[in-house]
Formats: sequence, structure tokens, C-alpha cells
Amino acid sequence: MSIEENAKWYVIHTYSTYETLVKQSLENIIKQNNLEDYIREINIPMLQESVEKDGKRKIREVKKFPGYVFLKMVMTDKLWYYVTNTRGVTGFVGPGGKPIPLTDDETRKMGLEKVEVEDWHIKVGDEVRIVSGALESILGTVLSISLEKEKVKVLVNMMGHKTPVDLSFNQVEKID
Repeated sequence: MSIEENAKWYVIHTYSTYETLVKQSLENIIKQNNLEDYIREINIPMLQESVEKDGKRKIREVKKFPGYVFLKMVMTDKLWYYVTNTRGVTGFVGPGGKPIPLTDDETRKMGLEKVEVEDWHIKVGDEVRIVSGALESILGTVLSISLEKEKVKVLVNMMGHKTPVDLSFNQVEKID
């Protein structure tokens, strides 16, 4: 089994607003110590939020999980030491600070791993459940699918009104 196949997603907790600093510090540690094979990816998931300011609508990016940074890495004692001693890191998420990797289902729902289009099994007209975001656990019917954008339009019932909502592939699951 290659190093890449052993890499799993882990979550580290940071001081508030330190997420970007932690990411930059970890990238420097990776370069200085030739750890590219062991720490494969560092991710701070972002959401696009529509804000109205001075009568104008603007789109801004906000952190999806403030105070957390996600690492796809092969866990070793040496890497644990580097990560936990990085400025701004308070520790790994897990019981007693012991790093526990995220499951494949968790990484999909959090949007850390892209859904392979070949694995996409939902079709127009299928009943789906929203698994993440503001509408989590709401049921709906698929109206359209955009494979290029990895988006799906779902018709949901909100307060007695049928409303179409645009969602990412990783935000829905088919109801069997």
C-alpha cells in the first residue's frame, strides 16, 4: 500500500481567526522538512455568503468551520509533534486530543473530497435528503443536475411552499 493510500483526513483545532496562519505555517514546515509525501493537503473549507452593504449585494467567503483546519496526512509520531507544536494549533480533534481520522462519509459530507462523477447515482426525479448545510435533513425531489458544476437543483417544501434550491453533489443523498 502506497503512502497516498494511507493518507486520511484529520481535524485540528486552532485559536479563533488563526486558521490561515496555521495553514501557512504548516505549508512552511512541509517544505522545510520534505514532508510532501506525508501531508498531502491542508484545507480550510469556505462558503460563499451573499451580503447586502450600502444597498449593494456582495458575495464574500466565510469559513465553513471556524477554528478548524483539515489535514489529509499519514499520521506518524513525528508529524503529530510538528502539527501540535505549530503556532495557533490547540490540538487534534478526538478523545483526549488523540487524532481520529474522518470516515469517507464524513469527508464527503464536509466537502473535503469531491464526488466522482462516475459514482454519481442520483437522477432527475429521485427523492433525496439534504445531508449538510442550512437545510440539513429536509427531503426533496431532484429537478436538474449539472455534472460540470457538480450541482443539483432540488425542489423542497419550505413552510408550505415548493422552493427550488441549488446544492453541491456532496450535500445530498438518495433515499432508497
